[in-house]
Amino acid sequence: MPLRKTPIATNEIYHVINGGVNQQPIFGNKYDYERISQLIFYYQFANLPLRFSFLKRLTKGERGKLFENLKKSSRLVTLLAYCLMPNHFHLLIRQEQDNGISKFLANLQNSYTKYYNSKHKRTGHLFQGQFKAIRIEKEKQLLHTSRYIHLNPYTAYVVKTADNLKEYPWSSLIQYVSKDKKGICETNLILNKFFTKNKYLKFVLDQKDYQRQLDKIKHVLLE
Repeated sequence: MPLRKTPIATNEIYHVINGGVNQQPIFGNKYDYERISQLIFYYQFANLPLRFSFLKRLTKGERGKLFENLKKSSRLVTLLAYCLMPNHFHLLIRQEQDNGISKFLANLQNSYTKYYNSKHKRTGHLFQGQFKAIRIEKEKQLLHTSRYIHLNPYTAYVVKTADNLKEYPWSSLIQYVSKDKKGICETNLILNKFFTKNKYLKFVLDQKDYQRQLDKIKHVLLE
């Protein structure tokens, strides 16, 4: 993997993006999305007691206890928001330890690639060589980036309407706007900037058509 020109700083937040080699699909069905979601949760933590593939050997009760203990342990990264698309993903994450984001991404992508290659009887790389990481420098940028991430399925016509967007299962938006919805993200940093979950949802949806139109223009210019 080529060296990164700008190092990633601990205690800073980044918008991380990566996708399939040659923009090929990497998530084909709900089992793929469920797998990558589980891996995103698991590999946030620094001191893992066992490999992810061994979790299936545990009873449901043993897994539950392990996960509760993990939540109290140190992390490589903290996940603030995410969206999974058919051929790429967006993560809004804070680095908690030096090299935390790089370690997290390496564990995540290596584990998912092994799963995907075994399932499809293929070999070789699945993800692009170096992930993109954009540093979040201001609060306004943090809020707008979370909105951009959550609008992705609508922008790309993966869902047709804003109502569908609220129900898209492979994004943290459902955790942000649903009552008592548990998930894999730490939502307080962003939600605390809004009085209610409904106000955050309005903030996201106010930009939906503008963002979709910008995406259309971008594609036309690239053709």
